[in-house]
Amino acid sequence: MQRRDFLKLSVGTAAAAAFASRANAQGALKEIRIGYQKTGVLVITRQQATLEKHFTPQGIEVKWVEFSSGPPMMEAMNVGSIDYGAVGDSPPVFAQAAGAAIVYAAGQPITNGQGILVPKDSPIRSIADLKGKRIGFTKGSSAHNVVVQTLEKAGLTYADITPVYLAPPDAGPAFANGSIEAWAIWDPYFAIGETKQNGRILINSREVTKTNSFYIANRDFAKNHGAILQQIVDVTTATGKWAEQHRDEVARSLAAITGVPLDIQTVAANRSNFVIGPVTDDIVTTQQGVADRFYKLGLIPKPVVIRDIVWRSAAT
Repeated sequence: MQRRDFLKLSVGTAAAAAFASRANAQGALKEIRIGYQKTGVLVITRQQATLEKHFTPQGIEVKWVEFSSGPPMMEAMNVGSIDYGAVGDSPPVFAQAAGAAIVYAAGQPITNGQGILVPKDSPIRSIADLKGKRIGFTKGSSAHNVVVQTLEKAGLTYADITPVYLAPPDAGPAFANGSIEAWAIWDPYFAIGETKQNGRILINSREVTKTNSFYIANRDFAKNHGAILQQIVDVTTATGKWAEQHRDEVARSLAAITGVPLDIQTVAANRSNFVIGPVTDDIVTTQQGVADRFYKLGLIPKPVVIRDIVWRSAAT
């Protein structure tokens, strides 16, 4: 979904979403709207229809909406166009700073599958070599955080590079044609750049910092339908446990749903972590560090307290 199309959709759907939220609070929920990207447990969940199998007996339909990255998904969730979705660490920080109606529902450590690519024949051999270079990434995405922390590791500042803000479908061609000199990205695009676009891994994110991805819910949905949200988290968590033990099938599921070739999704699946759990104190501390860093750099307009929007189910 392109940003301009999303913004037009947001204006038209905000009032309807608010009305739907109020109506659902008063009666039985009829539909759950899930946002997903081209990788991760939610793609597997969709392919296996595990949420549909769980909720259809309850008379609840599941609707799936694909996004190219986390920031537009957070905008959609803020206005109530989707109820639940998976993103990296940075999108919810930017969203919270903008006052978005979201909560953290679950967490997932990222151990591999994202970092910074350069062309194979590039003279860039170290993080320090990024100084003065054009680095492409999606503003407000997990790649944004990887860039910031990678620069810090080498004693560089954000001002030492030229950020080129591109969504993944636009960044790939820009990387391939040399319009950007480095690309910060996540799987499966990370694998595409590495295997199909002559890329070389300059740095894996795990070499720089701990990172997490998150399962985010609309705040009103969490408030009005906490029991349903817990069921979504439980089903998603169970799917993640299955995925850890069935990576070949995971790759086939990812390829079938996303259209990304099987060889690419096999690379992504084999190096992914699918374990989902609660948003622990350790995860909150790590995420608070991301938020504090972004505020210090002027990337978000005000400080935020991550713990303020961590959802706790009635069962915890």
